Amino acid sequence: MTKKEFQIALGKRIRQLREDKNMSQTELGNLCDIERSNMSRIEAGNTNPSSYLLYLFAQKLEIEASEFLNFKSLDK
Repeated sequence: MTKKEFQIALGKRIRQLREDKNMSQTELGNLCDIERSNMSRIEAGNTNPSSYLLYLFAQKLEIEASEFLNFKSLDK
């Protein structure tokens, strides 16, 4: 997997987990103190979130951070 492929897969996984919690990009962004436009770039795979931001996402989504790397669930 290339770096770009990883970013895209990670972004899709973040979006999937956020949507599973019925949360909008704006809602999750507000909880993590980032703008919706930044959430959009992360979910599109155009930028890498920091490890701390992944930690915050996990806290606010009430999941384990390791869930972000479970790309097999993207095949659903």
